[in-house]
Amino acid sequence: MTQRNTLIAVLWMVGALLSFSAAALGIRELSRALNVFEMLAIRNATGIAMLLAVALLQSQTPSLQPQRLLLHLFRNGVHFGATVAWALGLTLLPLATAFALEFTMPAWVALLAIFFLHERLTLSRAASVVLGFVGVIIILRPGLTDLHVGAFVMLAAAFGFAVTTIATKKLTITETTFSILLWMNLIQLPLNWTSAAVTNHLRLGLDLGGGALAFAGKLEVSHILPLLGLCVGGLSSHYCLTNAYRYGDASVVMTIDFLRVPLIALVGWQLYNEAIDPFVFVGSAIMIAGILWNLRAEAQRG
Repeated sequence: MTQRNTLIAVLWMVGALLSFSAAALGIRELSRALNVFEMLAIRNATGIAMLLAVALLQSQTPSLQPQRLLLHLFRNGVHFGATVAWALGLTLLPLATAFALEFTMPAWVALLAIFFLHERLTLSRAASVVLGFVGVIIILRPGLTDLHVGAFVMLAAAFGFAVTTIATKKLTITETTFSILLWMNLIQLPLNWTSAAVTNHLRLGLDLGGGALAFAGKLEVSHILPLLGLCVGGLSSHYCLTNAYRYGDASVVMTIDFLRVPLIALVGWQLYNEAIDPFVFVGSAIMIAGILWNLRAEAQRG
């Protein structure tokens, strides 16, 4: 890998870090006015609009026909639940703790890949799993501190994202990236829309039609920036991360990606007066060590 490609990868990762942080802050700010399902429904609708705009601008229309509809339905059903848990976790936990627990996903992927992708459990993969859970124990310190329900919510989100990753890997055999992203939003939009309507019906007594549109009356001019953070940041984060992997080695990209924890810790400290917990950084460092060990071993085997 040339120095130029390394620099390009670093720049894309800076964009990814800012995008992930913007999406998280957008959810934290909008949670004061909207429920989780309303926020995610808006993100799905915006994602569909952006993807269709991109398709119209291309000289050749991307393939939209799903080859494996049942796998799409399974993947996006799990991803729907994981995304709801992730958004809810961001509203319940300090931002740094939420981001740190999300990094257990590679450990879950390593375990699930053994059973569903028939990959071998090598020493480095086993070490990344063990160190990942050691990092979680250090962050949560069960028995020494009260376990917050938000921690279990975020761990469930990480597990759901791991299942989604396995399903996505299977989908990429027959589906284009554009098709996967479009069907993700098409399937999840009615799920979030319906859930928002039911939630508002139960909490506010609105009829289901009015409950589905209740978010419109809650939005104000001050919500424009958080909405941009959620919708644009949520989409650009994946775009930047994909391009970072295109230009840089996985070990370089992953190392920079873990800067999300200290970055969001500083943001949480400055904006929400959240205490900086040293155990979050110690646990994160142990998880990082396991993942980097596995990445290095995989590169050597490759």
